[in-house]
Amino acid sequence: MRSYQPDLTPPWKRSAPVPEVPAEPDLVVEEVATGFCGAVIRCEKTAQGPTVTLEDRFGKHRVFPMEPRGFLLEGKVVTLVRPGPGGPARPTRTASGSVAVPGARARVARAGRIYVEGRHDAELVERVWGDDLRIEGVVVEYLEGVDDLPAIVGKFGPGPDARLGVLVDHLVPGSKESRIAAQVTGDHVLVVGHPYIDVWEAVKPSSVGIDAWPVVPRGQDWKTGVCRALGWPENTGAAWQHILSKVRSYKDLEPQLLGRVEELIDFVTLPD
Repeated sequence: MRSYQPDLTPPWKRSAPVPEVPAEPDLVVEEVATGFCGAVIRCEKTAQGPTVTLEDRFGKHRVFPMEPRGFLLEGKVVTLVRPGPGGPARPTRTASGSVAVPGARARVARAGRIYVEGRHDAELVERVWGDDLRIEGVVVEYLEGVDDLPAIVGKFGPGPDARLGVLVDHLVPGSKESRIAAQVTGDHVLVVGHPYIDVWEAVKPSSVGIDAWPVVPRGQDWKTGVCRALGWPENTGAAWQHILSKVRSYKDLEPQLLGRVEELIDFVTLPD
């Protein structure tokens, strides 16, 4: 029989126990050593021990050993363990990847706003970030183009308690959109954009079931040209509903759009 060996480590030097959390799919954690934050994709057994694969908001994958005290869950240190066959149900997440808040009520709308160019932009933002926007009390409105953006911003009158964020399509050097955006300045307005001709292109081709978005010759209506090149009926409204139906979460969108929308939400929800 082995004799009892007391733990002589002083109490103030002992590591406090931390919870063991099953690494269920879609659980979002942060790896302590690197700060990499992502959703659990899978767990695997390896010769060096169990590992977990995380995917961040931009689709990047990283594999980490499931070491004790190796992760943060909602800011608290935890030890990830392999989920058992009868483990807890996976956590519910919003389409943007945020932790869902069951029973949460929509916040009273802020004075601040997010403006997007068109209806399709607004529908896509609602599809992915709608739950988050309602909790934050952020209203998204569409402009039907940005030709009159400086006048629209002036009429809105952004201020410390009413910040305005604007998402612009095809915001690349030398474009008409970039020249218009350059006319809008101020501490309480933020104009950002993505490089795509239309927000359709911000949906990953693989999510829609195509190899790539077609290149449409200059002078043609881009959406009609896309339908024609893909062999779809030349009904852009129906085509968009097909595309939108394939978007189930942030994973179906390109990083160039994801980052800009997150930036706008952060900007308009800053404390007064």
